[in-house]
Order: sequence, then structure tokens, then C-alpha cells
Amino acid sequence: MTDTVAVPLTRAALADAAEPLSAAPARIVHIGLGSFHRAHQAWYTARATDAADWGICAFTGRSGQLADLLSPQDGVFTLVERAATGDHFEHIGSIVAVHPAAHTTQLSSALALPRTALVTLTVTEAGYSLTPTGEPDLADPALLRDLHALTDAHPSGAPHSPETILGRLLTGLEERRRRDGGPLAVVPCDNFPSNGTILGRTVTQLAEDVSAGLGDWIRANVSFVSTSVDRITPRVDGILAEQVRAATGWVDAAPVAAEPFTDWTLSGEFPAGRPDWESAGAVFVEDIEPYESRKLWLLNGSHSLLAYLGRLRGHATVAEAIGDNECLRAVDQWWDEASRHLPSNVNPAAYRAALLERFRNPRIAHSLTQISADGLTKLSIRIVPVARMELREGRDAEAAAGVIAAWIAAVRTGLAVPDARAAEVDAAAADANPTGALLSLVAPDLAAHPEFAPRVVRVTDRLTGGS
Repeated sequence: MTDTVAVPLTRAALADAAEPLSAAPARIVHIGLGSFHRAHQAWYTARATDAADWGICAFTGRSGQLADLLSPQDGVFTLVERAATGDHFEHIGSIVAVHPAAHTTQLSSALALPRTALVTLTVTEAGYSLTPTGEPDLADPALLRDLHALTDAHPSGAPHSPETILGRLLTGLEERRRRDGGPLAVVPCDNFPSNGTILGRTVTQLAEDVSAGLGDWIRANVSFVSTSVDRITPRVDGILAEQVRAATGWVDAAPVAAEPFTDWTLSGEFPAGRPDWESAGAVFVEDIEPYESRKLWLLNGSHSLLAYLGRLRGHATVAEAIGDNECLRAVDQWWDEASRHLPSNVNPAAYRAALLERFRNPRIAHSLTQISADGLTKLSIRIVPVARMELREGRDAEAAAGVIAAWIAAVRTGLAVPDARAAEVDAAAADANPTGALLSLVAPDLAAHPEFAPRVVRVTDRLTGGS
């Protein structure tokens, strides 16, 4: 394309420009359409050798805005890979239908189609309505409403518009059971350990509460695949669309930017088939736990550390924060602690070296404010397990204490740290002993530890100036 006339991005326009992206049959349903899904699972599907057989019917997680932007483009969008040496632009056409989250009837119908072979999800850790111990949060009134309505609707088919991700998934699986849609796989792509195992246990438990028949059907027909996903994908700003137009000549209302690095590790069964994702670089393993832990602790854990310590020191992005020697030193100390608990076959040293290069990429403006959201859930997954192992082995878990202290200091000093459990965080911050109360929210056992808890207090006092 030239820069003389900007052309709206559609499949027909691409075909006219000798870049055909035909729409594959929709055999994947995705819940939680956003930048990460488009830079990751949609990218892998588009690059698979059998991409012509696997289209994605995508539903947004909350707002319908992205559906409004992508639908006129037939689901096609531009992926901008931002390397330190420059940008690479690629059109991705694997998404063939787009719906807002409110279209729950269409979601259930899509899940019930026999041609649908798998469901992928990117809804963030907080989106699964789980407690810190990985159980369904039955104190969540929205989840209770969904379960109650689904129970009332069974088996009459009464209409219901579920509010939660678990409610939407259960409603769709019940519709598939009723229509005899056959087996399928559910593939969560969010950052919590054993995500497929935990989601499978949760969905089956809730299904049994709704109907013994639904629970039995899920056990017999639905597999839950565990995954580890990795690609830094900054939040899109309004400038990106103009950069795409200027560089390519296409008018794209919904481009996405990402780093060149990408990784996808999966473990589980696909009873109705799947794309040839390994041809695009995905890896399938028997035991995913070491890969999950490496990513959650080394990448996501250091992201959380930088999100709080970096912002306390006045930085706005990962690249800025990792250039600060105090932040870099804290990251190295955290990596030392976490790496002690990783097996050698996942090569923690090489992964650390690659992370430093990725973090220093000046073209990836990864916002620390974006990363800092939902810290309470993230810390319990990314930091607390390492702290517990360090303490059990007789060490002081100093680096883990520093990460938690940085989050507490960010909360106490009034930095914007939005959280799905904001009411609990706000109540703890208003406590007479705010540091102790906030630490108790993260992990009650660590708050009661005679050496770890005072260490968190000391670091928090240093970061807050003792206020």
C-alpha cells in the first residue's frame, strides 16, 4: 500500500490489494477479546499450517467497544511487532466473527455448535470468580445469581443472561449438552497455576450444583487444558492507529502492538481436534508446572515488583523502571529467590537474560499502571508461593517481602492501584495497622510469621518514609 490514499481495512479490501485473508469456519469460541488474545492465540491460529480450517468466533469480556471497532473490519486487524530496531506490520485474519459480551445468547449458541471444537479464555486472573485458594467464590453475588438462574432454567430452557465468566461458560456448556454438540476442550490462557486443572474442577463442581446430569456430561465430554502464555502486549493508545495508517496506508480502528517474543506451552487433551499450533511455535508438554512457575515467578513476579516499586520511584513504564539501578537490583534479588525453586531443564538463567532484553526494549511502552491492577490476586499467585518455600527452607524470603511491601506502600501512599477486591483493600488500608491488615489480605500465614511480617513492615516503612 502507498500513503497517498488510506483504505479502510476489510477482507474485501485486502483481497483487492492482492493480500487475501479468507474467513475460515468458526471452530474456536473465544471469551475475553482484547489485545493479548489478538497478539497471542489469534496470531498462533493465523500462522498455523491449517489456518484455513480454524476461525475464531470472539466475544469481548466486558465492554462491547472492541466488537464495535472490529466488526466492520470483518475481525481483521494489524499486529505491530515492536523490536528495538523497528516495527513489523502484519494483518491477522483468524478472527471471523466478533460479539460484545452482552450477546450471551449468541455465546451459548456458538458453544453448542458441533463444529466448535474448543473454547479459549483471556479474562485476567480476577475474571474467574475464584477465591485465593482456587475455589469458586460463592460470596460473589453475581456468581450466585448466575447459578440460581441457571438452576431455575434447567431443563426448561428459560432465557438467562449470565453476568460472570463462569456463568457464561456453564450456560453455554449446558446448551451444548442439550443439543448433543459433542465433546470439546476448554483452554484458559490466563496467569494462574494449573489453570486448566483449577478451572475444570471449578466448572465441574458448579455444574453438579446446577444438575447432576450436567456434571456427568462435563466429566465425560469436556477436557480442560492447562497453559502458560507469554507475550508482552501493552495497552493500545490512540496514536497506534495513526502510526499504522502512516506506515501502511490502511485505516485500522483496532490495531494491536506487541513485542517480537512469544511463547505458548500447553498440556491436555483436545477431544474434538485443534489447530496445528506447534507449526506456529507452540509447545505441548506432559508436565506444564515448571513452565508455568518460570513464567509466573520470573516474568509476572518481576512485573509486579516493577509496577509498585517503579511507580513509587516515579517511573511510568517497564523500560524506564528496569533502567533504574535500585529497581534492577530488586528484580535480580527476586529472580535469585524464585530461580532456586525451578528445575534446571527450564533454564532459568537463559530465561532471565531474555527477560532483561525484553524489559529494556524501548519500543514497548508497557505501562506500570496497567500491570499494577488486581495486585491482591496477582501477589497471591506470583509471590506468595516463593515466599513460603523460602521460609520452609530456612531462608528469610527477603526479596518476596520486598515485592509485597512495595504493593502495600503503593496502596498506602495513594497510588492508583485498581483491584477487583477494592473494598477489602480499602478497608485494610484504613485499619489502625494498615501494613499488617494488607499483608493479612495477601496471605494470613505470612502475616502471622514472626520473622517475615516484621520484615515487610520495615521495608514498607522505608518506602513510605515511615508514614
